[in-house]
Amino acid sequence: MLILDEAQEALTQVLCELRILASKDFDARQLLCVIFAGDGRLPERLRTPELLPLGSRIRRRLHLDYASRDDLTACLDHLLEAAGNLALMTPELKATLVDHAAGNYRILMNLCDELLAAGADRGLPRLDEKLYLEVFSPPQRPKASTKKR
Repeated sequence: MLILDEAQEALTQVLCELRILASKDFDARQLLCVIFAGDGRLPERLRTPELLPLGSRIRRRLHLDYASRDDLTACLDHLLEAAGNLALMTPELKATLVDHAAGNYRILMNLCDELLAAGADRGLPRLDEKLYLEVFSPPQRPKASTKKR
Protein backbone atom coordinates (compact mmCIF):
# COMPACT_ATOMS: atom_id res chain seq x y z
CA MET A 1 0.00 0.00 0.00
CA LEU A 2 1.23 3.48 -0.88
CA ILE A 3 -0.33 6.66 0.46
CA LEU A 4 0.42 9.78 -1.55
CA ASP A 5 -0.48 12.91 0.40
CA GLU A 6 -0.81 16.25 -1.41
CA ALA A 7 -1.28 14.23 -4.60
CA GLN A 8 -2.51 17.30 -6.45
CA GLU A 9 1.12 18.53 -6.35
CA ALA A 10 2.62 15.34 -7.84
CA LEU A 11 4.15 15.47 -11.28
CA THR A 12 1.94 14.08 -14.02
CA GLN A 13 4.68 11.63 -15.01
CA VAL A 14 4.82 10.26 -11.46
CA LEU A 15 1.06 9.72 -11.33
CA CYS A 16 1.11 7.99 -14.73
CA GLU A 17 3.97 5.75 -13.61
CA LEU A 18 2.05 4.76 -10.48
CA ARG A 19 -0.84 3.66 -12.68
CA ILE A 20 1.49 1.41 -14.67
CA LEU A 21 3.26 0.02 -11.59
CA ALA A 22 0.04 -0.73 -9.71
CA SER A 23 -1.24 -3.50 -11.96
CA LYS A 24 -0.21 -6.34 -14.19
CA ASP A 25 -1.78 -8.02 -17.21
CA PHE A 26 -3.92 -5.08 -18.30
CA ASP A 27 -5.37 -4.41 -14.85
CA ALA A 28 -6.26 -8.09 -14.33
CA ARG A 29 -3.98 -8.30 -11.31
CA GLN A 30 -3.46 -5.49 -8.82
CA LEU A 31 0.08 -5.29 -7.46
CA LEU A 32 -0.14 -2.12 -5.41
CA CYS A 33 -2.91 -0.27 -3.65
CA VAL A 34 -2.42 3.49 -3.95
CA ILE A 35 -4.34 6.00 -1.88
CA PHE A 36 -4.30 9.54 -3.21
CA ALA A 37 -5.02 12.27 -0.69
CA GLY A 38 -5.32 15.83 -1.83
CA ASP A 39 -7.37 18.97 -1.91
CA GLY A 40 -10.09 20.06 -4.35
CA ARG A 41 -7.60 20.39 -7.20
CA LEU A 42 -6.95 16.64 -7.34
CA PRO A 43 -10.29 15.61 -8.94
CA GLU A 44 -9.79 18.35 -11.53
CA ARG A 45 -6.32 17.04 -12.40
CA LEU A 46 -7.62 13.49 -12.71
CA ARG A 47 -10.05 14.70 -15.40
CA THR A 48 -7.27 16.06 -17.63
CA PRO A 49 -6.53 14.06 -20.81
CA GLU A 50 -3.12 12.86 -19.63
CA LEU A 51 -4.47 11.62 -16.25
CA LEU A 52 -7.88 10.36 -17.37
CA PRO A 53 -6.59 6.73 -17.59
CA LEU A 54 -5.60 6.98 -13.92
CA GLY A 55 -8.76 8.79 -12.86
CA SER A 56 -10.95 6.16 -14.48
CA ARG A 57 -9.26 3.41 -12.42
CA ILE A 58 -10.01 4.96 -9.04
CA ARG A 59 -12.55 2.70 -7.36
CA ARG A 60 -13.51 4.66 -4.28
CA ARG A 61 -13.62 8.39 -3.72
CA LEU A 62 -14.15 10.03 -0.38
CA HIS A 63 -14.73 13.74 -0.26
CA LEU A 64 -14.28 15.23 3.18
CA ASP A 65 -15.65 18.65 3.94
CA TYR A 66 -15.14 20.74 7.03
CA ALA A 67 -15.88 18.75 10.17
CA SER A 68 -18.73 19.89 12.39
CA ARG A 69 -18.18 20.99 15.97
CA ASP A 70 -19.83 17.76 17.13
CA ASP A 71 -17.53 15.63 14.96
CA LEU A 72 -14.42 17.42 16.20
CA THR A 73 -15.55 17.14 19.82
CA ALA A 74 -16.32 13.43 19.39
CA CYS A 75 -12.88 12.89 17.84
CA LEU A 76 -11.15 14.71 20.69
CA ASP A 77 -13.15 12.77 23.31
CA HIS A 78 -12.36 9.48 21.58
CA LEU A 79 -8.63 10.22 21.51
CA LEU A 80 -8.57 11.31 25.14
CA GLU A 81 -10.47 8.17 26.16
CA ALA A 82 -8.16 5.96 24.08
CA ALA A 83 -5.18 7.63 25.76
CA GLY A 84 -6.70 6.73 29.13
CA ASN A 85 -7.48 10.20 30.45
CA LEU A 86 -10.83 11.58 29.31
CA ALA A 87 -10.58 14.31 31.99
CA LEU A 88 -7.19 15.62 30.78
CA MET A 89 -8.83 18.73 29.30
CA THR A 90 -11.52 20.87 30.80
CA PRO A 91 -14.79 21.10 28.83
CA GLU A 92 -14.10 24.80 28.26
CA LEU A 93 -10.69 24.05 26.75
CA LYS A 94 -12.16 21.39 24.48
CA ALA A 95 -14.77 23.89 23.25
CA THR A 96 -12.06 26.49 22.64
CA LEU A 97 -9.90 24.03 20.72
CA VAL A 98 -12.82 22.90 18.57
CA ASP A 99 -13.75 26.53 17.81
CA HIS A 100 -10.19 27.39 16.78
CA ALA A 101 -9.77 24.25 14.65
CA ALA A 102 -12.00 25.79 11.94
CA GLY A 103 -13.48 22.41 11.01
CA ASN A 104 -10.05 20.87 10.37
CA TYR A 105 -8.91 17.72 12.18
CA ARG A 106 -5.24 18.44 11.47
CA ILE A 107 -5.45 21.89 13.06
CA LEU A 108 -7.22 20.39 16.08
CA MET A 109 -4.50 17.74 16.52
CA ASN A 110 -1.70 20.31 16.16
CA LEU A 111 -3.27 22.58 18.77
CA CYS A 112 -3.68 19.62 21.14
CA ASP A 113 -0.10 18.50 20.53
CA GLU A 114 1.29 21.91 21.50
CA LEU A 115 -0.87 22.07 24.61
CA LEU A 116 0.03 18.53 25.65
CA ALA A 117 3.75 19.29 25.29
CA ALA A 118 3.39 22.52 27.29
CA GLY A 119 1.35 20.74 29.96
CA ALA A 120 3.91 17.95 30.22
CA ASP A 121 6.77 20.46 30.50
CA ARG A 122 4.95 22.16 33.38
CA GLY A 123 3.83 18.93 35.03
CA LEU A 124 0.14 19.87 34.83
CA PRO A 125 -2.38 17.15 35.72
CA ARG A 126 -5.13 18.90 33.70
CA LEU A 127 -5.07 21.27 30.75
CA ASP A 128 -7.29 24.32 30.79
CA GLU A 129 -7.99 27.61 28.99
CA LYS A 130 -5.36 29.42 31.05
CA LEU A 131 -2.69 27.19 29.50
CA TYR A 132 -4.24 27.77 26.06
CA LEU A 133 -3.88 31.53 26.50
CA GLU A 134 -0.31 31.18 27.75
CA VAL A 135 0.71 28.99 24.82
CA PHE A 136 -1.14 30.69 21.97
CA SER A 137 -1.27 34.37 22.95
CA PRO A 138 1.23 36.55 21.10
CA PRO A 139 4.18 37.59 23.26
CA GLN A 140 3.79 40.95 24.96
CA ARG A 141 6.04 43.65 23.56
CA PRO A 142 7.58 46.11 25.96
CA LYS A 143 5.95 49.51 25.72
CA ALA A 144 8.08 52.16 24.08
CA SER A 145 9.22 54.97 26.28
CA THR A 146 7.25 58.17 25.75
CA LYS A 147 9.73 60.45 27.52
CA LYS A 148 10.93 63.43 25.49
CA ARG A 149 14.56 64.40 25.55
